[in-house]
Amino acid sequence: MEQYNNITLDMGGGGAKSAEIIKEIRKILGSTGKWKNTGDDGAVFPLNKDAMNRVSTEWDKLVFTTDSFIVDPIFFPGGDIGKIAICGTINDLAVMGARPIGIGLSLVIEEGFPMDDFKKIMKSIGKISKTTGVPIVTGDTKVTEKGKIDKIEITTSGVGLAQNIISNGGAKVGDYIISSGDLGEHAVALLASRFNYKTKIKSDCKPLNKELEKVGKFLNACKDPTRGGLAANLNEIADKSKIKIIVDEKNLPYKKEVVAVTELLGLDKFSLASEGRFIASVSPENIKKVLTILKKFNSEAKIIGRVEPSSAKAMAGKGVYVKTELGALRKIEAPKGKLIPRIC
Repeated sequence: MEQYNNITLDMGGGGAKSAEIIKEIRKILGSTGKWKNTGDDGAVFPLNKDAMNRVSTEWDKLVFTTDSFIVDPIFFPGGDIGKIAICGTINDLAVMGARPIGIGLSLVIEEGFPMDDFKKIMKSIGKISKTTGVPIVTGDTKVTEKGKIDKIEITTSGVGLAQNIISNGGAKVGDYIISSGDLGEHAVALLASRFNYKTKIKSDCKPLNKELEKVGKFLNACKDPTRGGLAANLNEIADKSKIKIIVDEKNLPYKKEVVAVTELLGLDKFSLASEGRFIASVSPENIKKVLTILKKFNSEAKIIGRVEPSSAKAMAGKGVYVKTELGALRKIEAPKGKLIPRIC
């Protein structure tokens, strides 16, 4: 890691600098003990099966995750900061192959925050909790002096149980890369609200646990493209799996309106955040059944690429590439520099 005197915005954006600071944190904090998969979306603790007899010895892996949310604006088309918070934590558990069983909710609220807005946010959280069957089981609330924070910050932690863990590093040569739906709509919905653009795009924010309960056992790798978007997701999978991913330009999962807004703002569509989508690696023998199931949840689910062999003599080595309509390969790098702040 380069030497810095101060924390910079790009260190929290989900790109290359985020990966660097997380590596530095892990180095300082040291051993994770018996916890496994600590570089994935959640950490896994193997439970003593004797202790699980009252439930089921099959669900013998505890998955734990935590995330913080600072969003601007806190209300936007398709959701609010509360909906993102609970969906984000449920989804981080689900993409690991876990069934969420409980959420911890921590709030830091600015003095003077409108009570009506606070109740709207709590109702959003309660609605998702009820529809998914994942209860809020513990939490903490603090109020700070006016001006010390910007309105409200939410931290959610979640626990789940899993039979089989889906690791970010499980992609294999020959796998198909799929998207569970079109991407980037969350980022565009927030940006449109922030800059007062007129658009029909709404945030894609939603819980993914029901979809992933149906297809999780068929996935070799899985990620939800939040901060850093598709570029961060695929580069992480490619790096951990030590493989090459090629996505097809003709099948990129972005609506025309999403592309238009990003071009207007000079942003990279591959780095746009989604809050209700996942990217996965699926073997050829399972691809048909996975897509059939996913299309019942979202008709936009589709194949966007393939895991290809890589070698020193290959046209492109390990990493992520987009195949253009002219047949050329262009590398997709992990996001670098200042990304969109306060998007999730």
